[in-house]
Amino acid sequence: MTEDIIHDEEDLRFYVPFKEDEAELTYTYPETEVMDFDHTFVPEAYRGQGVADKLVQCGLDYARDNNYKIIPSCPVVETYIKRNPEYRDIVHPE
Repeated sequence: MTEDIIHDEEDLRFYVPFKEDEAELTYTYPETEVMDFDHTFVPEAYRGQGVADKLVQCGLDYARDNNYKIIPSCPVVETYIKRNPEYRDIVHPE
């Protein structure tokens, strides 16, 4: 699945295309070197298959690899970080 994720830097999102729809994780840059992951969407037909987790993992790995801190505004991202504490070190202090 990770190989199916596309990072569209122009539209500020990671996404997975499906036949008639797509799943996505969107973000903004509220500060220099800070990414705010603000929205995750998975089409109903693909929910419960780990698609959101793969999108979030890809986004967090990108942030880490590029020395960004992150703001988990999206509840899906916040929950993922709670379940995967190895990403807590890149969470932007508030």
